[in-house]
Amino acid sequence: METQSINKEWSDRLEVLDFAFQPIVNIHTGVCYGYEALLRNYEPAGFLSIGNVFDRAHEEQILHQVDLLLRRKAIEKYAMVEWSPFTKLFYNLDNRILDSARYKTGYTAELLTQRNLLHSNLCFEISEKHQLTNGQAAVSAFFNYRSQGFKIAVDDCGSGFCGFQMLYYAEPDYIKVDRFFIQDIEVDAKKRLFVSSIVEIAHLMGSIVVAEGVETLREFYDCRTIGCDLVQGYLIQKPVMDISQLQPEYQNIAMMGKTDRRYDTTADKALIKTEMQKLIPIAENENIISIFEKFRENKNTPFFPIVDRNGEPLGIIRESAFKDFAYSRYGRHLLENPAFSKNTSYFISKIPVADIHSPLEKILKIFAQDEALEGLLILNDLKYEGFLSAQSLLKILNEKNLAIARDQNPLTKLPGNTIIFEYISNALTEVGSQFYFIHFDFDNFKAFNDKYGFRTGDRLILRFSELLSRWDAFSEKFVGHIGGDDFFMGVKDQESTRLVTGIRRLAAKFKSDAESFYDPQTTQNGFMIAKDRDGVEKKIPLLTVSASILVVPPGNRPALNAENVGSILATMKKTAKKSKDKLYIDEINPEPIFPELRAVN
Repeated sequence: METQSINKEWSDRLEVLDFAFQPIVNIHTGVCYGYEALLRNYEPAGFLSIGNVFDRAHEEQILHQVDLLLRRKAIEKYAMVEWSPFTKLFYNLDNRILDSARYKTGYTAELLTQRNLLHSNLCFEISEKHQLTNGQAAVSAFFNYRSQGFKIAVDDCGSGFCGFQMLYYAEPDYIKVDRFFIQDIEVDAKKRLFVSSIVEIAHLMGSIVVAEGVETLREFYDCRTIGCDLVQGYLIQKPVMDISQLQPEYQNIAMMGKTDRRYDTTADKALIKTEMQKLIPIAENENIISIFEKFRENKNTPFFPIVDRNGEPLGIIRESAFKDFAYSRYGRHLLENPAFSKNTSYFISKIPVADIHSPLEKILKIFAQDEALEGLLILNDLKYEGFLSAQSLLKILNEKNLAIARDQNPLTKLPGNTIIFEYISNALTEVGSQFYFIHFDFDNFKAFNDKYGFRTGDRLILRFSELLSRWDAFSEKFVGHIGGDDFFMGVKDQESTRLVTGIRRLAAKFKSDAESFYDPQTTQNGFMIAKDRDGVEKKIPLLTVSASILVVPPGNRPALNAENVGSILATMKKTAKKSKDKLYIDEINPEPIFPELRAVN
């Protein structure tokens, strides 16, 4: 055992050091997926920081020995968690150990076996804080860990100076996004772009994404929308030394997962289930000869998914991976070698993954990155669900586009009433965000239509639809055409004053554009002579647009639904038309959301 060179001073310090555990949970269900072991009591042990512990051990050339002892302490504590066999322990590994001449395999596996834990229960988090001096040695170490069944995570992705070099070498099972990029993500477009890119890269590599340091509801909802798979942070639970405080499931996250329907993917999920193939997976511990025989029995099957004991996919094994052995003189004998045949890691190839809750558009982005992809593995609660080929995805997208086209307004091609209704219904269940429902209605349009004809009226309607669609003041907006000269727009998480200012500018732009549709004399007069709705001839002002804005702050909305939102906006429309600036704003006061989380938010 590699502890002989640890002196008494270090032994005493290691006795004082302890670990706190922080849960990592499924972002959709709140089920605890694992725990990160975080070093504690470093100050009583005589260190300035956690980093100082490892820096001093590295300076004294005992980093590997110190780490092994800390690793044992973390595993022993993890084994005491009642439901630990069903979760994972995320252990931070200083990547300077990978360059150590003392590195060898076997010790960790022995620790786990002694406590009836599987190798797949342990995930090594590789930090980006120190640059890899020997990339090839790191690759060898990563492969050794993976071939033994351990998981690999890249920690604090985006921090440090290693960047994508670490992703390249590690080919990680998990990518943990640094807290810096999660904080204030709901108001920082650059951070959303960065995290979205990381998620796309991770899923293309077949990796799972963990959002670190999530502290607020809005951060949680944005991470979920972007496509993160797991979440960790104070919103779930702070790190705790007392493992009795840990839970197998976090109900607040489960509740938020159920109510967050900003992008309701129920229809997409149904389409995916219809088209995906239920390829029978192979267990990671299955004998290579047995797998080889499966290919011989299933000649039209080019690959099989490989899953671990929890049903989580490790990748695929392609038939082509066996060709070198099948056509080699001694290949069969090598496959029958017990030391070789029990390790499938030599043959596994990682392919992209996608959660079954993902919108089809996100899945399409993964395919767009590599035209040579056979397809991707569909996950449900991070377990293997099925396989989706490129051909199946195209079929699904075609069916979805046909369904959308059926509800488009034939003139403007904007979403019609059914999709508007769905948008409002989903927005009302997204309790963590503030929404603005805006109803636009032309003023004096009937008189204009009567004088200039329906074709000219349609041109004016098209002009307004273009203004709404191209309006880039707000990134997260939805535009729909109710019918005739009535339009709907939904905007999420914006500052009210900025929104009102933007709508006034939009209305002014439309008013200016509409003047060009009149004859020059009418434009010069500033009015037209026409009959009103009662048939009385009078001066009719030139076209403008009224806007009714219903503000729906974050919170539970049990008494609010799409139907009464429509009724409220219809009532507000009358007030908006009578107002001097053709704009009226009102606010719904919902119930507080998750009162127990107020302190966090």
